[in-house]
Amino acid sequence: MSSSPRPLRVLRNATLPDRSNVDVELANGVVTRVEPARGGTSDDPDALDLTGYLLLPAPAEPHAHLDKARSWDLIEPPMGDLDLAIASWRAYATTMTVEDVAARARRQVLAMLAHGTTAIRTHVDVLLGDAPLRGIQGLVRVREELRDLVDLEIVALPGPDIPDAAIEAALDAGADTVGGAPHIADHPLLDLQRLLAIAERRDLPVDLHTDESLDGVVTLGEYAALVDAMTARGWARNASAGHCVRLGTLDPTHRDDVVAAVVHAGIGVIANPITNLYLQGWQHETAPPRGLTAARALLDAGARFAAGADNVRDPFNPVGRSDALETASLLVTAAHLTLDEAYAAVSTGARAVLGLPAAGPTVGAAAELLAVRADSLAEAIADASPQRLVIHAGSLVARSTVTVEIAEPRIGVAV
Repeated sequence: MSSSPRPLRVLRNATLPDRSNVDVELANGVVTRVEPARGGTSDDPDALDLTGYLLLPAPAEPHAHLDKARSWDLIEPPMGDLDLAIASWRAYATTMTVEDVAARARRQVLAMLAHGTTAIRTHVDVLLGDAPLRGIQGLVRVREELRDLVDLEIVALPGPDIPDAAIEAALDAGADTVGGAPHIADHPLLDLQRLLAIAERRDLPVDLHTDESLDGVVTLGEYAALVDAMTARGWARNASAGHCVRLGTLDPTHRDDVVAAVVHAGIGVIANPITNLYLQGWQHETAPPRGLTAARALLDAGARFAAGADNVRDPFNPVGRSDALETASLLVTAAHLTLDEAYAAVSTGARAVLGLPAAGPTVGAAAELLAVRADSLAEAIADASPQRLVIHAGSLVARSTVTVEIAEPRIGVAV
């Protein structure tokens, strides 16, 4: 494709998940008409023929760490639990430059875009030392460079030992959202209160790493109570909680009480299956538990629910394909979600948790779309065909094609 986004007016002969074949008209970044396909093709440069492609809402990544992405080979960290990952990352971060962060983050964003993701929320560490904003500065640079291709939200992620002044400086430098990980603090509830106070004072959204462990402290219920109190005082920003692994280990009565509090407070919950399945359970020699939040209970209660890839090829997760279909597949196998629920969690559900406008091949929705070579959603998730076309704000921004050559089989030869 050309080096710049290609505006589109109509998508022809697309297959929807209900197996209908449609033409989709676009204008000003919005879907304006969906009607039965008329058939045939067109030489119109503003048209795109999607014969053989399944048309879906584009994925959105609700929980990334672009400042850490693709650092595994540079660090060569020990494999193990969350504490080991944190220690190895912090040691590497002392040597990290703005240019290093930007180069790895840029490469990672473009890989995600090629697979269909058109909106990303990334947590970025507020660092220790004399230059705490190197990660933030690198991501602000990448956000500006790629603003025509992908929507990028930056969450300032301080550890409990990062002072308020550094958090404020990160927000002043271009971070959009207040983050943090209160559950790892010596006094989790005090750190939770501190971070929410900053979000309320600055009138900003908040997205916290929450209870990322199989045992120990449960802060999610207190988080919900504090958000309720902030809302009563007039704060009206988006709130979300990432990981929430501990929620998946609670007894049903306790779990359901916390889930009800989350729903009442309007907190969106973001599962991160690949990273938490990797990080959690190393101490269990037999039948290790699944490192996942209570996805079914959250969905059944009507919570805003999303799922992300989280870390990709860094000390917190040595693998990952930068593909939302991988995350959806893991939700099916590890969380026992249906195919529809799993894809919603990485697309429409993710956009809802991120506070973005609804998207997809529906009249009035944002023209954030993924066309993948498949006949059904099951085939799309199972095969994850690399042949894809990605539409952002009504323009074609990525196209991937594949050539496969296989030696001729001996079909029909007598034996």
